[in-house]
Amino acid sequence: MRLLRLLVHTRRHPSAILLMAQLLGMLLYPFLEKTQFGHVAFNAFGIVILTFATNMVRRTPGHTWISVTMALPIIALLSAQMLFGLAYLQPWSSALESLFYFYAAGSLIAYMLEDRKVTRDELFAAGATFTLLAWGFTHLYIVVQALVPGSFAAAVNPELPRSWSELNYLSFALLSSTGIGDVIPLTVHARALTSIEMFVGVMYLAAVVARLIGLTMQPHK
Repeated sequence: MRLLRLLVHTRRHPSAILLMAQLLGMLLYPFLEKTQFGHVAFNAFGIVILTFATNMVRRTPGHTWISVTMALPIIALLSAQMLFGLAYLQPWSSALESLFYFYAAGSLIAYMLEDRKVTRDELFAAGATFTLLAWGFTHLYIVVQALVPGSFAAAVNPELPRSWSELNYLSFALLSSTGIGDVIPLTVHARALTSIEMFVGVMYLAAVVARLIGLTMQPHK
């Protein structure tokens, strides 16, 4: 009975499952990046996140066929990297992943704004949207770093390419406007992209999250 209740609760709140999976990935990736099979595990977990995100889009005003159309080539590229060790495909898969995460985030925002009733799943969706945006920009930074080596530096080993975890840390710092972190953009293109992320983060908190908070504080009739 407990397992059945858990499955029912999961189906009612897919945004919570997506949010928990992404947060779990952020904790696991630093360990996976330093192992021999870390790249394989990294891509496998990415496929899992894509599956959760595609399932979540089905419950939003977004079109499922668009998310599936983007997810299938991403899975193919990630699988090719896992099976054949084609690391040079990472910028291509990251570019498609960034588009996928941005579309999923846009679908969640439309889901949260389509009515004036705030549900528990919409509150989870607010957190999942934030992580989707952060992951989308993280993959964009990977593409920029591949196209222009040396676009990002850090206090430790500044001459080396930044890992996914480091760029994800930068993305969350910029999107939340906290401004903390030792990873910095160096090239003009990287700085332009990070400026856009700061703008997106401010507008998301001011327009979407503030609206949800305001609606939850209104008295119910």
